[in-house]
Amino acid sequence: MRALVLSDIHGNLDALQAVLAAAGEFDVLWNLGDIVGYGAYPNEVIETVRPLATVNVRGNHDRVCCGLTSAEGFNPIAAEAANWTQRTLSPENLEWLRAMPQGPIRATARVMCAHGSPLHEDHYIVSMRDAFMPLQRMESEITFIGHTHLQGGFSQRNEDWEEARPSYSDDDTLEAIDMEVPKGTRHLINPGSVGQPRDGDWRAAFAIYDDEVERVTFFRIPYNVKAAQEAIRQAKLPERLASRLSQGR
Repeated sequence: MRALVLSDIHGNLDALQAVLAAAGEFDVLWNLGDIVGYGAYPNEVIETVRPLATVNVRGNHDRVCCGLTSAEGFNPIAAEAANWTQRTLSPENLEWLRAMPQGPIRATARVMCAHGSPLHEDHYIVSMRDAFMPLQRMESEITFIGHTHLQGGFSQRNEDWEEARPSYSDDDTLEAIDMEVPKGTRHLINPGSVGQPRDGDWRAAFAIYDDEVERVTFFRIPYNVKAAQEAIRQAKLPERLASRLSQGR
């Protein structure tokens, strides 16, 4: 089975289209949440992912953008984008977001999907210190997570603990880096953000999980970032949401 793992698309249709074109054939698509918020194409992104995804997990922006929770805890820019998104979403897409389940959700016998930590959907896992307890307590050998917009993973192999951060050589092409996930080991894996990376690399991030070879492959793919920025400006969303896309911050 070949699973395409996406997270934090954030309404960025141009990035999503580039990812789907680059991913090639896949058997299943797992959406780890924050499909909307920030970007200018919330309806179009939902309508692209919805028929493809076999697993959908809600993110914190999904919750706020569909009105399940308030934007009170968001910074002013995120709150403005969430309120705009809620006004822009079609009634059908609002209802779809409201029905999206909280993670973690089991995808296979070996894999679960969550947005933040598998122990709490809003917790950020940025360091090994954050990952330690979830790795011990999660109900699967592998949990795919998003939320931080940082591509990489945390692993436990017996008494060994490892943090993986893909290091790429070129920011103008498609690049891929493999991570082995053999049976009997435990992993928290973040495919990175499709629509708003925050690791200094502007390219859209995603991952492919192949259970037959027990491997996760991280990818970065260039996309039409100028078109995504122009759509944000045309929607009169905060300028910071456009400018940050070319910075990967």
